[in-house]
Amino acid sequence: MRHKSRGARRNVADDIYEEVEEDATDAEEEFDPYYDGLSFTTERFDASTQGDLTTRTTSVANERAILVGVYAPGQGLGDDPLAELAGLAEAANVDPVGSLIQRRAFPDVAYCLGSGKLDELDSLVAATQAEVVLFDLDLAPGQTRNLEKRLQTKVIDRTELILDVFATRAQTREARLAVELAQLEYSLPRLKRMWTHLERQTVGGVGLRGPGEKQLEVDRRIAQKRIVELKRDLAAIHSRKKREIAGREQSRRVCLVGYTNAGKSSLLNAMTEAGVFARDMLFATLDTRTRRWFLPGWGPVLLSDTVGFVRDLPHHLVASFRATLEEATSANLLIHVADASAPDVFEQIDAAHKTLEQLGIREKDEILALNKIDAISSESQLRTLIERYPTAIPISARERLGLERLTSAVSAALSREFIEVFVEAPISDGKTAATLARDGEVLAREYGVDGRATIHCRLPRHALERLRVTPDLVVREGSRDAEPLFSTTDLK
Repeated sequence: MRHKSRGARRNVADDIYEEVEEDATDAEEEFDPYYDGLSFTTERFDASTQGDLTTRTTSVANERAILVGVYAPGQGLGDDPLAELAGLAEAANVDPVGSLIQRRAFPDVAYCLGSGKLDELDSLVAATQAEVVLFDLDLAPGQTRNLEKRLQTKVIDRTELILDVFATRAQTREARLAVELAQLEYSLPRLKRMWTHLERQTVGGVGLRGPGEKQLEVDRRIAQKRIVELKRDLAAIHSRKKREIAGREQSRRVCLVGYTNAGKSSLLNAMTEAGVFARDMLFATLDTRTRRWFLPGWGPVLLSDTVGFVRDLPHHLVASFRATLEEATSANLLIHVADASAPDVFEQIDAAHKTLEQLGIREKDEILALNKIDAISSESQLRTLIERYPTAIPISARERLGLERLTSAVSAALSREFIEVFVEAPISDGKTAATLARDGEVLAREYGVDGRATIHCRLPRHALERLRVTPDLVVREGSRDAEPLFSTTDLK
């Protein structure tokens, strides 16, 4: 189940780009003292204080696991269809000790697996002394209960495993709240028959005698109340995030998106020397990091890193992390970072596009950056990618290869929304001159004897609307001798 590390692969990138310095990836972690000492896990919700020993353990960490895949015809292809599940398992500190794959049109209603494969899995669990079985799909609550009863071991599906990884990675209060919300929404329909203490509560006193209320109903009500509180807190964070982003509307915003562990944080470090946390692991980043990035010949922009995507990303997580992904929603340009060395890179790119569609931002201007070309095992693999995506830019954030070409492509993409104008204003109008320098790029200034200045600059088209309400201006497009695009001299 182990996979080759980047260092074990033959380096072929030297034939494409000249090697330069290695980027810095020192860790920078955010810490919220509000959560100091608290534990966030994938333990199924139990609001009572009388939970028995049959409830879930708090995590799948440090356990031996069997990986199970159930794929329909045409799915789970490739040399190792369980490779991503193995990566998620290792991210959760689980040691895969065996695997099992079944191909069938539809999962079994009761056990997901057929009877023969179920017996095989039972024997495999016993032979390896596995403590947890990980399924590469979402299981119904009834399937999970039936499997645990039959196998006498813990069974976790794909969504619950991803939630466990997110719980271990979350550092800031926003990420903690989002993970807790996703966990509760996942666990709520799975409360039924999860404990042996579901007897009715019997409360004494006049007017209170009777069958009482089931513990299950109490737990469900507490869970629903907590979900409402979390949604309210996250809505407040979302509103604050929108205000923060609205305050940056004067700056151009570029956002890094893509599959998890594609190298987005490493690229942010290489471009801006941000020094943010970057490691070769799934979901190393759950919080948005924004840094100022100076584009030569263009000016400063804001470059943001976001949480990575994954195939079949649980909709609970997409909804919970909407505030975190607000940067991508409002960005002027997306840099889609893909791991060119991954054997399933085409599927990863498609999965990222599907997630962008879920967020409603698929139509934004996008540059595809094929990262980790230094880890590609054969040059033909890179040629196949270029043939499939002819406008993509091969790079290596780790070896700093191809970054100049990517920078030029970003500058060109941002420039498409700009217009070259000549703005005539009074020499005494320093506010307009400062606004033009802030919103765009000032190319030249000329001062006339009539007390007026002509400023040659490149501006985003939306900035022209603000000039239309500024008194005593004449704006021409393309040439200083062209007919005025508009004039506000009548506003004096």
